Amino acid sequence: MPVKGAVKPTSPGRRTYRPLDKSHLTEKAPEKKLTKRRKQHAGRNVTGSVTVRHRGGGVPRAYRQVDFKRLHDDVPATVAAIEYDPNRSADIALLHYADGTKGYIVAPDGLKPGAKIISGEKVPVRVGNCMPLESIPVGTTVHCVELQPGRGAQMVRSAGGSAQIMAKEGKYATLRLPSGEVRLVFLRCRATIGGVGNAEHLSVRLGKAGRKRKQGWRPTVRGTAMNPVDHPHGGGEGKAGIGRSSPMSKWGKPTLGKRTRNSKPSDRMIVRRRYA
Repeated sequence: MPVKGAVKPTSPGRRTYRPLDKSHLTEKAPEKKLTKRRKQHAGRNVTGSVTVRHRGGGVPRAYRQVDFKRLHDDVPATVAAIEYDPNRSADIALLHYADGTKGYIVAPDGLKPGAKIISGEKVPVRVGNCMPLESIPVGTTVHCVELQPGRGAQMVRSAGGSAQIMAKEGKYATLRLPSGEVRLVFLRCRATIGGVGNAEHLSVRLGKAGRKRKQGWRPTVRGTAMNPVDHPHGGGEGKAGIGRSSPMSKWGKPTLGKRTRNSKPSDRMIVRRRYA
């Protein structure tokens, strides 16, 4: 029986390739006025030093200017298209507002071309509508959640993600995030109803190294395959272990399970952390 999503194995790469179903996308070029040039930095900072290894190359792509603030209040919009965005895992929806303006938003699950959506203080609780958390009933699933009122969505923006409003008390709402973390968010912060679409994104299998290179990722060499002078895991005869109590980075720092998050002022908003 053929595997779901499999293609005809005309080569070794195609044999393991599992593409994403894009039948729900609208076949059109991106809105030119809502795109801008995306400069490639190949993992380097402003001084030219590599701060993110294994980046470089890749297919050139334009950045789609997604509206994360949704401040076009009380102006109804029609979903003109559901488009692919090479800069994020989620799809994006092109909106045509009644006043003639256009904009992109992260496409919620179930949103289709022709649907009517709106944002504002008091609007219907319907998939795609954006409103403050104080206007959304407890138990509702939301995405694109703000951390500070007016700053724009910062949480729950990737494919398949959704948060749930657990409770409201005082000036805060309690949200359960996709990671399992429970945190407080100001009631004046905005969120969009529903979960993010394109949930099948994680089931994609690239099949060959060439597709990874097109995404801008260069090869990564295992530390155990190096010499001791190049990596703490290197050396040994044959397939040797790493030879130490815990995995190390190339510079001898603990990794693979070592928590690196620094303390932040917003830590007081976390009710239950992702890890017990």
